[in-house]
Amino acid sequence: MRLQVIEGKFSVCKVENLRAVNFNVPWLFVGKTDAEISVVCLTVDVPHATLAREDGWRALRVAESMDFGLTGVMAGISTVLARAGISIFAVSTFDTDYILVKAENLGLAQTALEAGGYSIETPFR
Repeated sequence: MRLQVIEGKFSVCKVENLRAVNFNVPWLFVGKTDAEISVVCLTVDVPHATLAREDGWRALRVAESMDFGLTGVMAGISTVLARAGISIFAVSTFDTDYILVKAENLGLAQTALEAGGYSIETPFR
């Protein structure tokens, strides 16, 4: 399976309401439940009014669109990274999955994933 490293540094934030979120930025994931609103975006686009934020994330994308019946994709990736001692923040969209790792762990994550049989495309290769 092919994974792509996404350029840029990401942040994971918690906001009080959606008015704080700029929906016109290039990268934006919003998760809203009865208990919270979470936002993942490029660090340069973090909403000004956050309740909490965690900076310093890098993102990898599963390069193919995935059928809803496909199973085990995130489990496989997260298992490889867990065995390497790397924690993740995962986001899924209609088409594919995204895995965020702390920036200082990106190289180690790439090495572990390649050893686990994944192909990694970087914007620098």
